[in-house]
Parts: sequence; structure tokens; C-alpha cells
Amino acid sequence: MGPVRPALVTRADDRLAPPGAAEEVFGDRLGLARRFAELLATAALTRGLIGPREVPRLWLRHLLNCAVVTDLLPTGARVVDVGSGAGLPGIVLAIRRPDLRVDLVEPLLRRVTFLDEAVRNLDLGDVVRVVRGRADDPAVVAEVGNAGWVTARAVAPLDRLVGWCLPLLQPGGRLLALKGSAAATELAEHRSVLYGLGGRDMEVVQCGAGVLAQPTAVVVVRCGSRARRPGKKGQA
Repeated sequence: MGPVRPALVTRADDRLAPPGAAEEVFGDRLGLARRFAELLATAALTRGLIGPREVPRLWLRHLLNCAVVTDLLPTGARVVDVGSGAGLPGIVLAIRRPDLRVDLVEPLLRRVTFLDEAVRNLDLGDVVRVVRGRADDPAVVAEVGNAGWVTARAVAPLDRLVGWCLPLLQPGGRLLALKGSAAATELAEHRSVLYGLGGRDMEVVQCGAGVLAQPTAVVVVRCGSRARRPGKKGQA
């Protein structure tokens, strides 16, 4: 299959016009972020990777929501994005922060195909790698494991997500789980399970406060010295 060729999107299409906060968040990378927004509104939409109702809120609900999470990442970090789907947050992280090295882990072929094409279209091949497989596949763990940082967005409930993601981290590495307004409630509900899996220093951090009207809630979980795998095979 050839490269993604997005349908023409006119400048008058208000659905893809970036809000004022986009320039503050992306700076001189805003043009690249706009190209990714067009890919999401065309190729990702027609392939069923995002729903049509998401197009008018691509910037606020998706691109900016993901981009501000880079505030938690140190310079030159290697990030594994689990269940990357349409590249949220993994591709957005690489767009805002070209110093990062990002592995996109995704099991479904149609999503992997889109991710490969998007990486080529956006010229991100030097900093982004697409890895097909589940987070708990031994081959995937061998390829992307021992990472300093793992991200995940809308993948699974926190207890299952931590079970899949912590074994990908080096001791002291951190999982950044992008969650909604119920992040604190979900963390409180699963805290004891997460501790048993090797999670430590668990907290909810708000990213983008003062820039976004609704900051991004991120559950941060540090990997202890002995992350334990859950008994049942995962799906991420």
C-alpha cells in the first residue's frame, strides 16, 4: 500500500483550525502538528481509527491534550507508547519534542499501517519507530523494554494497564497514563493492586494548567525494583 495521501482540507474548514493555545504549545512545530491533524481528519477517519465526532475537537481533546504531557519528560528520553492507535499520544509527543525517541506499540495491523504511513508523511522516521505487537508479548518486551518512560491513553483500566506496562520499564522508570476527570478515583480504587504489581510513588498530575482550559490528568506510577507480571495475557 502506498503512502497516505490526505484529502484536501480547505483553509476555511474551521474544524481543523488550531486554537490560540496551539501556537503556545507547539511553537515552531505547529506546522507539523497541523499536518498530523489533517491526517487524523482524513486517513485515520476513513479507516475508522477515529470517529467523525472527534474531528471538530481534534485539537482540544486530542492534540493539545497529548502534547502537554511532554512537560513531564526529560530531554532525550526514550518513550514507549503502549496501544498507540492513531498515534495518540506517541506521535504528538514526537512532534512537540524532537529530542525524544518514541516507540509506538500497537497490535492491530490497520493501525500499524496508518502509523507507519504517518511517520513517513511527517518525516519522523529518525525519532519514531512502530512496533507491532502487544505490550506483554516477549518479543515486544525484548525489543522495547528497559525504557525510562511508558505512556498510554485510553487503553485499559489502570490495574490492567499497570500490569502490562511496568515490565517494560527499567527500575525507577515511570508510566504516564493519560486519564480523564476520574483519574484520582481510579487510582484510589486500584492503588493496592498497583502496589502489588510493583507500582510506587503513585500520583495524579495535571499537565497544561494555565494553558489549556481543561488540563490533562496523568496518573504517574514509578516502577519499583521488582515489577511483577500479571498472570493473564494482556491485550494492549
